[in-house]
Amino acid sequence: MQKREMYKVEDGKIIRKGKFCPKCGPGIFLAQHEDRLTCGRCGYSELTTKD
Repeated sequence: MQKREMYKVEDGKIIRKGKFCPKCGPGIFLAQHEDRLTCGRCGYSELTTKD
């Protein structure tokens, strides 16, 4: 996924689509894998569940 695909513009405002890393803070997106989200910077990961 390219960086430009992580954002969209609605009514002149930028909307961030992805989730940020809670350790690294805003600006560092978590990579979306099939069963988890991971941070490439610090290694943080969390499991995702299928609803």
